Amino acid sequence: MDRSIPMLLIGLIFGGGLGFVVAAANGITLDGHDHGASGHGAAAAGAKTHDHGAPIDLPAGSATASARLEPDSVSGWNLFLQLQGFCFAPDHAGLTHRTGEGHAHLYLNGTKIARLYGPARHLDALEPGDRLRVELNANNHRPLTVSGRPLAVELTVPDRPVAIRAGAEGLPDSAICAVP
Repeated sequence: MDRSIPMLLIGLIFGGGLGFVVAAANGITLDGHDHGASGHGAAAAGAKTHDHGAPIDLPAGSATASARLEPDSVSGWNLFLQLQGFCFAPDHAGLTHRTGEGHAHLYLNGTKIARLYGPARHLDALEPGDRLRVELNANNHRPLTVSGRPLAVELTVPDRPVAIRAGAEGLPDSAICAVP
């Protein structure tokens, strides 16, 4: 009996699987967006930004951001964002820009560690002096600025577990955008 067809099929299956593993290890995804370059992942350790194009500049006073960092009752820290003129739109991530909505990028000591689709995030293993930065981005990943300044907030982890705030005071809690 000729074994060439079963052997060809086995080779295609294992070869395809190996190809996916190699692509994933190099940060290549099926959506055509290379996460191994321009500020994503370990390949860009120390890189601060991910270049998704020119910033979208908003008018003065149209959007502000503040944040507070509080010790968690069990372990780690809780980061809470308070935003005005901006809401999170996880269902629109990667789509065209819509004024007033998007997502955020979270940086720890200059390295991007997460994309945020909501106003709260639990963080483990923060050390005193660690620097957190949250940058707001449009749905299409372009950074947002207000009058040319990044729409961002920065915090430094305190030496002892006390709550800290950064940015504008007295802002209403941010919300998830209502799905149209």
